[in-house]
Amino acid sequence: MRKTLMSRAGDRRGGASPGRLRAALVALTVSAITATACSAGGGGGTGGDGEEAETASPVEFAGKEESTGPAEKIEGARRGGTIPVLERDSYEHLDPAQMYVASQTTMASLIHRRLTTVKLDNDGEYSVVGDLATDSGTTEDDGKTWKYTLKDDIRFEDGSPITSKDIRHTFERLYAPFITEGPKFVQEWLANESGAKAREILPDGPYKGDHLPDSVLETPDEKTVIFKFEQPRNDLPYALSMTGYGAVSAERDTKEKYDRKPATSGPYKIEEFKRGRSMKLVRNKEWDPRTDSSRHQYVDAFDVTFNHEYAKSARELLADSDPNAVTWNGSVDIDTAQRVLKDDAAKERTVDGYQIYVAQMAINMDRVKDHRVRRAIAYAMPNRGVLAPYGPGVGGELTGNYFNPMLPGADRGYDPFNKVSKPNGDVEAARKLLKEADAENYKLVYAHGTADEDQKGSVAVAGALEKAGFDVQRKEIPTDNYYDRIGKVDNGWDIYRSNWGHDWASASTVIPPQYDGRAIEDGAANYAHVDDKRINSEIDRIAKVADPEKAADEWFELSKYILEDVTPAVPLYAYKQLQIAGSNVGGVVFNNEHSGVDPTKLFLKK
Repeated sequence: MRKTLMSRAGDRRGGASPGRLRAALVALTVSAITATACSAGGGGGTGGDGEEAETASPVEFAGKEESTGPAEKIEGARRGGTIPVLERDSYEHLDPAQMYVASQTTMASLIHRRLTTVKLDNDGEYSVVGDLATDSGTTEDDGKTWKYTLKDDIRFEDGSPITSKDIRHTFERLYAPFITEGPKFVQEWLANESGAKAREILPDGPYKGDHLPDSVLETPDEKTVIFKFEQPRNDLPYALSMTGYGAVSAERDTKEKYDRKPATSGPYKIEEFKRGRSMKLVRNKEWDPRTDSSRHQYVDAFDVTFNHEYAKSARELLADSDPNAVTWNGSVDIDTAQRVLKDDAAKERTVDGYQIYVAQMAINMDRVKDHRVRRAIAYAMPNRGVLAPYGPGVGGELTGNYFNPMLPGADRGYDPFNKVSKPNGDVEAARKLLKEADAENYKLVYAHGTADEDQKGSVAVAGALEKAGFDVQRKEIPTDNYYDRIGKVDNGWDIYRSNWGHDWASASTVIPPQYDGRAIEDGAANYAHVDDKRINSEIDRIAKVADPEKAADEWFELSKYILEDVTPAVPLYAYKQLQIAGSNVGGVVFNNEHSGVDPTKLFLKK
């Protein structure tokens, strides 16, 4: 789904293909490269490499009872007051359809509602619930048709009711040429086409009087919305929870200008936005808590200011210079983290968890054709040396496979190339494979970023590979166009880092975009250029599996084949994040869906 650039750890710059979220700046502990999708939750330890954890289970699609508000009260919560929010990055978009950046989607959880949302309850459990809809959706034909009924008393900020007309308009406008930044899943599923071809079903959106046919999207009355697909789409309830599918008012839609003044529907609305400087969110009086099972409206307002670099905001929050302050997406930098972890009082004000991203070293299979050579690269790769500049334990956790620990089906103990048990690399195993392949002194062109952390990591990588018998030539790529450069099919390099994050907690947003051989083109996320018939056919088969637990297990089994029998990339580490808040801020919880603090639960203790 998303990628993370070196100096902008959460930049999800993606193209049109599903699984590549566009994100500008997800908060990482330090600068890094990452390619995207979603995060870790409820807290969780910042333990060292190989820390034990429970295997994640598929997120439940909940019914009417769980979708009915109000949200369960948080112990000790009170109403009133204003929370200052220290953010690094301003918001490029306010139109939900254009939002695919973590910092934006976190803020949007307060202002934009959609048909479904992911609820984090007080016990730390996640579920997909109805948001504007009465439940997470119903299907009677194995996922080809999904029906949603809208709740009563749901309104935009001007008091106008949200009806099926608005929901139809919300999805039809996604095909208009000016919508370029958000997720592409649902509109491609409806069109049964990918990329630019999907727009052909409604090339101008609804703005010239045309509409999607009832055979694709039906709204028989003001309360009912029915999606109809050619193929089973069993992840639809999760996909609809994305900010990019937030409700847009058909009457107030101003096309491109909507990005500056949207009609909000959540517990807060925008009172003022000064791009690059500040934003003030205040209570939305038209939001009815009885219709919302996942959000709260405890504080009167949020005063968001931008341009707070992570190190600076972390020091200010650690010093508790403003006890009411918090950051939604900012991370504690490595230097400050060492102080935080040694201060018991400060640790009481922190939360941490996994981000959605997994770092890996892609191997260009157009150039490195011998599987034994690719396996030798995998064995020799010094995962610890790559992670070290970013802060082991705080910035990330070593991993031996392609799955983020939060993904259902993930087995953290699966480590076929000993990337966790031998984090400095297994030189002898690599040497043996090169000798078998008659490829000693094999020349590798290694492309890496120019950020300080990536420069340091590249030294460790080159050193380990050379000890294993490779002849390594390093090439630098500027941070600002890193993914554009490695995204070229004919890029001229053998290995290069390419990170990824899931769009929702399913490997369906991880395996297909990165390893489907039919998705090899400039700008696509198949950075290794792997094209394997078994992988392609398994992707098609598993996508139709309706049982989420079975699908999760089968995605992981496919990932094992990809890693062991094809080896297009070497898994490196899963990203983590540590955050700190002011001492008077309550309800500070790490939410996997945000890769950080959940703003919908915050309150002031006094």
